Amino acid sequence: MTHALVTGGAGFIGSHLVEALLARGDSVAVIDDISTGSLTNLESVRANPRLTFEQSSIADETLLRAAVARADEVYHLAAAVGVQLIAADPIHTIETNINPTSLLLRLLREQLDAGRQPQLFLASTSEVYGKNPKPSWTEEDDLVLGPTSRPRWAYGASKAIDEFLALAYSRQFGLKVVVGRFFNVVGPRQTGRYGMVLPRFVDAALSGQPLVVHDDGQQTRCFAHVADVVAAVLALVDTPAAAGGVFNIGSDQPVTILELAERVIAAVDSSVAIEFQSYAEAYSPDFEDVRARVPVLTKLRGTIDYRPRFDLDQMIAAVIADKRVS
Repeated sequence: MTHALVTGGAGFIGSHLVEALLARGDSVAVIDDISTGSLTNLESVRANPRLTFEQSSIADETLLRAAVARADEVYHLAAAVGVQLIAADPIHTIETNINPTSLLLRLLREQLDAGRQPQLFLASTSEVYGKNPKPSWTEEDDLVLGPTSRPRWAYGASKAIDEFLALAYSRQFGLKVVVGRFFNVVGPRQTGRYGMVLPRFVDAALSGQPLVVHDDGQQTRCFAHVADVVAAVLALVDTPAAAGGVFNIGSDQPVTILELAERVIAAVDSSVAIEFQSYAEAYSPDFEDVRARVPVLTKLRGTIDYRPRFDLDQMIAAVIADKRVS
């Protein structure tokens, strides 16, 4: 039996990953401080005898060391997430993303020194590309971050440091590491509380409120269902050739935010209106955004058999169905 540790396992993506690990027969330990996740996300598996849960910060070195010592695979998803949270509290973003990752890597090296060979999946983000002006991004493209006077870029910079650290442990000590850069993952259990656009739109439409589109709505994004993303994560960790690599994970089918709003309205209530709001009104006067965020998935598809099962309309329908019963 594989013993997996999932940090942030009560979060949106983390809880779906925990379910998938349990479904394939693993024992799973979850550490989550419930700062952005929720125990209800794990409701369907809480009674599983192969699941253990610790409500704690992964900055607790004693707890984390014991969990790492039992783990064959570590999935590090704990992080500060969401544009709204990042803009509001950049100090929390930077410290939450960098310090626990550094601790985790040090503890994994202790396991290597003891003769064990744990594997690490590090969840990263498309935010590391910053405002690279290319229409689509490969894993080897430059990271183009904005000035330090703009807190917007703190998230991408902190996750890039995580990647540098993890890959350094891979090169220097032989730690088996896979880095996955997530692009706009959506699906059941995702909350719009921290600015995630699809659940925010669905919440508004279901309550008959206008859908608030930032700027002119012509920003393009690519949305991937969480089940497809989790399947890719598991396949990468199970593929020896992926070790030491960085992979874009998501969809490469772009849609404008305005079109996304229109499709949500069509699926819920055609009488709902759209309102436009500037970034300054939504976040702060110094907020910057990216016009296009589209991954190139050639490397991912060349490493695993990546075939997403869900198109955008199915994703929208899944989020609507989840919101209606929650």
